[in-house]
Amino acid sequence: MILKHLSILNYKNLSEVDITLSPKINCFLGDNGMGKTNLLDTVYYLSFCKSHSNPIDSQVIKHDTDICMIKGIYEFASGNTEEISSALKRRQKKQFKRNKKQYDKLSSHIGFIPLVMISPADNELIMGGSEERRNFMDVAISQFDKPYLQSLVRYNNALQQRNALLKHDNIDISLLEIWEKIMIDEGMDIFEKRNLFIQELTPIFHKFYTTISQSKETISLNYSSQLTDSTFKEQLIIARKRDMIVGHTSVGIHRDELEMSIDEYPIKKDGSQGQKKTYFVSLKLAQFQFLQKKSNTTPLLVLDDIFDRLDEARVKEIIKLVSSDDFGQIFISDTNRQSLDRILQPFNDNYHLYSVVDGKIERNDNLNTN
Repeated sequence: MILKHLSILNYKNLSEVDITLSPKINCFLGDNGMGKTNLLDTVYYLSFCKSHSNPIDSQVIKHDTDICMIKGIYEFASGNTEEISSALKRRQKKQFKRNKKQYDKLSSHIGFIPLVMISPADNELIMGGSEERRNFMDVAISQFDKPYLQSLVRYNNALQQRNALLKHDNIDISLLEIWEKIMIDEGMDIFEKRNLFIQELTPIFHKFYTTISQSKETISLNYSSQLTDSTFKEQLIIARKRDMIVGHTSVGIHRDELEMSIDEYPIKKDGSQGQKKTYFVSLKLAQFQFLQKKSNTTPLLVLDDIFDRLDEARVKEIIKLVSSDDFGQIFISDTNRQSLDRILQPFNDNYHLYSVVDGKIERNDNLNTN
């Protein structure tokens, strides 16, 4: 599957963009703030029905305009083409369409255009709170398992309802039990799928980290959940009195965690900037390979300014990896022309190179060989 053509109108600082893309690698070169990340964000938007960096739709509409539009033409291995489009108007409901037919539910689109994005924001996988790491698992699994996404929606709704009840002075226990039953049923399913996902992902992750770091460190990734120790039902019943006092639910899969370490110490505290970046890049590349296997199609790979703060040896290994036939269509942004030229050399003429200046995108495929 490839994105053949991309049209953009008034997305952040991109007034009007209309480009035909390379089926292999597309590089966007420009200084910070010029619009490279915004362009990559539109590719992400067409896969996930939302921005990677901003959860508020109205804020992606260009200042002093009232409408924003994105359209992508995709070609699949079967030869079929699909048009995916989104239109945003201020103070109106978002429109998201496949072949000009609007989706009834945006969730039904998730996984249709599989995509993995790696960006500096992924440092929050390591440095941020546990919610960031749960979101990593949820985004990965939801792209190949639609029932998982539905379970997650039902669980979160039941959790909100239970928390709302816990804040009342006189709690209807029978109503509390209804929401707990939903949480238990959906939560156990989510727990089992998260656990299996991390078990299958970990050896792939180890392989990528070892390759990029050239075996310089020992790393680990472990899934931690309260549901490992005893049944969810038992824990909810035991926690009820305490939850009534504190006014929220203290046990469940919404408290799951991924434990990340390097040389047997938490990478959050002991890892260098380069090690942390190698860790999350390896984790996302592992997600890519896992998703490729599960979805029976090659996802799009989006790399937004990921080579900064990595030593030359690690950059070289990443370039070697993404240059292989294991990866399909790739989108890369960078501020460094030399880095992009090194990336593009193995691809011969099978690339498009664009310059990005003040929201304007111009193609320039001349390699700097000096």
